[in-house]
Amino acid sequence: MNNTRKRILLLGANGQVGWELQRTLASLGEVIALGRDRLDLAQVENIGSCLADIQPALIVNAAAYTAVDKAEEEPEQAMAINGDAPGVLAETARQQGAALIHYSTDYVFDGESASPYRETDTPRPLNVYGQTKLAGEEAIAAVGGAYLILRTSWVYGLRGRNFLLTMQRLAQERERLKVVDDQWGTPTWSRLIAEGTAQIIAQSRGQMQDYIRQQAGTYHLSCGGKTTWYGFARIILDRLAQRTTPVARLEAIPTSGYPTPAPRPAFSSLDNTHVQDTFGIQLPDWKEALGLALSD
Repeated sequence: MNNTRKRILLLGANGQVGWELQRTLASLGEVIALGRDRLDLAQVENIGSCLADIQPALIVNAAAYTAVDKAEEEPEQAMAINGDAPGVLAETARQQGAALIHYSTDYVFDGESASPYRETDTPRPLNVYGQTKLAGEEAIAAVGGAYLILRTSWVYGLRGRNFLLTMQRLAQERERLKVVDDQWGTPTWSRLIAEGTAQIIAQSRGQMQDYIRQQAGTYHLSCGGKTTWYGFARIILDRLAQRTTPVARLEAIPTSGYPTPAPRPAFSSLDNTHVQDTFGIQLPDWKEALGLALSD
C-alpha cells in the first residue's frame, strides 16, 4: 500500500463489539467496516476475493455466530462462521501480508477450575458454540504469523441482544424474574473491549503487521472480578428501580431450575495478567464498568 494511513478491515461491524470498534479504530487508520450483508463469513469462499479487493494492513474480526443455544441445532452454520472462516482469514492475511485480530470466548473452558482461567489452561468446551470458537482459535494458531486472539466473557452493550438489555426489558414486563445464581463469570462491556483493542493497535505506531507478529498469541481481555448471572441482574434491576417503577422481583435459582439446550460452564472467569503484562491494559472491575455503561 502506498498510502501512509493504514487500512483496517473491520468484520462484524453491526455487532456489539463491532459497533464500538467503528469509533475506537477511526483514529488508527482508514476503517472499512463490513456487516454480514457485505461479507457473510458462512460463505467462506468469498473471503479471499473480498480481502484482495480491500488490501487491508489489519483485519479485526468481530463477526461470530453467538447464539449459544441455537448452535446446538445449527452446528454446521456455527462451525462455518466460528471455526472455518477464521482459518481462511488467517491464511489470506498471511498471504497478503496483513495482521489479524480475532475475538474468542470464555466458553472454550469447562468451568471446573477453582481460579480464573489463564491462557495456558487447556480448553475443554461444553457446548457447540465453545467447540466452534475453539476450532477457530486453533485454525488461526495453525497458520501462525501476525495474529492476536482476544478471549473475552459475558459481553453486553447498549445495543443488540444481550443480558443487560434483556433484563431491563423483562424487569418492566414481568412481576418476577428467575435468574441463575450458580454460574460464575465476568460481565464485560463491549465498549471496553473495543477501547482495549484500540490501545493494543495504537502501540504498534503504524507498524501493525510487525508489532502484532512480535506479540502473536492468545490473550484474555475481560473486566475484573466475578459474579453470577443473578448478581449481574441484581445490579441492573437496582439501577433501573432508581429511574422507573415498578420493576420485577428477582429470584435466585440453580442451573437445574433453568435448563437450556447448551450446557454452560459453572465458572468461566478469565485471568487478565498476560494482557496487562504485555500491553499494559487493565479493564476495570465489572461493577465499575456496568456503572459507566448504565450512566452513558
